[in-house]
Amino acid sequence: MSLEEKVMAQMKDAMKAKDEALLRGLRAIKAEIIKAKTDPGANGQISEDGEMKLLQKLVKSRKDSLEIYTQQNRPDLAAKESDEIAVIEKFLPQQLSEAELKEAVTKIITEVGAAGPQDLGKVMGVASKQLAGKADGKAVAAMVKELLTK
Repeated sequence: MSLEEKVMAQMKDAMKAKDEALLRGLRAIKAEIIKAKTDPGANGQISEDGEMKLLQKLVKSRKDSLEIYTQQNRPDLAAKESDEIAVIEKFLPQQLSEAELKEAVTKIITEVGAAGPQDLGKVMGVASKQLAGKADGKAVAAMVKELLTK
């Protein structure tokens, strides 16, 4: 079952249950899927990898908005963003814990043969591909920097 089919099925249930927060999040996902399908070169299809990137982009933009709304003391808007983040994250794979992330990054550093901060780019290139969808890019970058500067 594709992401679009899952979203459509849940949208029907959300409409029946009159769950506004869930429906808002699902509609955002559906809109992004439609937009991605109409992009030139997409041929009306999205790969699973493309779906994961799309979901990650949605979560990232909502987290950025949440941060801004929190800083500007707008709890009403912040609550909407956090509701949508929760809905979108249901479709993403389970995120790595900090310990699992540290273990994965340490393994990548060993594989690449990184010696210090000058090898940050090499490690990030491999880490970004291997941990895509499993960990936030900022968290991966922070962990790589931390482990390379020790």
